[in-house]
Amino acid sequence: MDLIQVLSKQIANQIAAGEVIQRPSSAIKELLENSIDSGADKIELYVKDAGKSLIKVVDNGSGMSVNDTRNCHKRHYTSKIKKINDLFKIKTMGFRGEALASIASISMMEIISKKIEDNIGFKIILKDGKIVDESEYVSQNGTTINVKNLFYNVPARRKFLKSNNVELRHITNSFTKIALANPDVEMHFYSDNKRILFLKESNFRKRIIDVIGSKKNELLVPLNETTSLVSISGFIGKPEAAKRTRGEQYFFVNGRFIKNNYLNHAIQKAYSDLIGDKYFPSYFINLKIKSDLIDINIHPTKTEIKFENEKEIYAILRATTRKSLGEYNIAPSIDFAQEIAFQDNYTSSINNYISEPKIKIDKN
Repeated sequence: MDLIQVLSKQIANQIAAGEVIQRPSSAIKELLENSIDSGADKIELYVKDAGKSLIKVVDNGSGMSVNDTRNCHKRHYTSKIKKINDLFKIKTMGFRGEALASIASISMMEIISKKIEDNIGFKIILKDGKIVDESEYVSQNGTTINVKNLFYNVPARRKFLKSNNVELRHITNSFTKIALANPDVEMHFYSDNKRILFLKESNFRKRIIDVIGSKKNELLVPLNETTSLVSISGFIGKPEAAKRTRGEQYFFVNGRFIKNNYLNHAIQKAYSDLIGDKYFPSYFINLKIKSDLIDINIHPTKTEIKFENEKEIYAILRATTRKSLGEYNIAPSIDFAQEIAFQDNYTSSINNYISEPKIKIDKN
C-alpha cells in the first residue's frame, strides 16, 4: 500500500502560514508593512481580544484596482518583484506574495480597497483563503483589511496562543518597531476600543520620545556618519540610560527593523568601558545601505539580513558610536580613520577633534 500522498492545498497553505504567522502580532506586522509599501501617511490599527477576534488595519495609501483586490490574497502574487534579480535590490517591506495568502488561509478576512482615481471601492470576503463574496463598496481612498477569528481553523495553533496581556504586548512591540521606522507616518493603535498610542507625523527624535517616553529626551545622544558603504543616523543612550534588558535596542536597515547579534556586539563593544557587563545600552539606529549589498530573503519574518560587508559595517558602527560618545564628553576621543582600520575605499566625513571626557562614569 502506497503511503506517500500529496497534501491538500488547504493543508499546505496552513503549514506555510505557520512559518509566517505565529501569532496575532505576526499578522499585524505584515499588514502594517503592506500599508507602508502603499505609500500611506496615516495608518490605523484596531484589535479586539489581543487580535484573536479582530485585527483591523486602515490606511490612506494608493489602494488597489478591482483585479488587484481579487488577486492580492493569492500565494506568490505580488507587485514588488518580477524577476529573480529583483530579490537582490528590494526596496519594499514585502516582496514574497505570502503574507496575505497566509493570513487569509487561517482566518475570515475582508479586504476593501479604492484607488484615488476610482469612483467607488471594491470589497471581497474570504474564508479559508477563498473568495466567498465580492461587491462594489463605498469607501475612502486606500485599503481596509479586517481579519476575524485568527487560527479559527487551526485549533492546535490557537490553543498555544498566550493570554491577552501577553499577546497584546507582542502586538505593541510590532507596532512600535514599525512606528519608529516610519516617523513621517501618522499612526493610531486601539485595543478593545481604548486608544493605546496616537503618534503624529514627526521627526525621528520626537517619535522615539512619543513611543518610549519624554524622560528619555535628555538621555539621547545623536549618531550621524556617512561613508561610501553605509550611512548611519539615529540616537544612542547615555551610559546612565543602560538597562538590564535589550528592550530599547532598535536597528533599522533601509527602514526595516532587523535583528543582528553581530551589530549588537559592535554597540556593546563601544560601551565596554562605560557600563557594567550586565547592562545593555539603549539605541535607535538607522542604517542606509545599497539594496544590492544586502540579502533580505533569509527568513519568512524578514527580520534577518545578510550583509555583503558585515565586518566593515561592524567597524564603522563601533567607531561612529565611540565618536558620538566622545563628542558629548562621555568617552575618550578617537581617531575615526584609525578606529575602523580597514580598506581606505570607505571614506568618512569625520575630521574634527573630539575632546577628552570631563565627567566620570559610574561603571556599576
